[in-house]
Amino acid sequence: MNYKLIGLLALVVLVVLFVVQNTGVVQIRFLAWTLSMSRVLVILFVLIIGVVIGWLWHGRANRRH
Repeated sequence: MNYKLIGLLALVVLVVLFVVQNTGVVQIRFLAWTLSMSRVLVILFVLIIGVVIGWLWHGRANRRH
């Protein structure tokens, strides 16, 4: 059997379990703003911001060298 397929299926199962267990709504406060959203969306949003910042930082470091 293909090991990549097994790894992908295991990752999908873990993501589904994560989403099912983190469906609660959380309240985020920043300065005068208040926002309520699902915990999974907050984690996904922070992950995307981190990936974009890391990608930009890596690109900037490559231009210097």
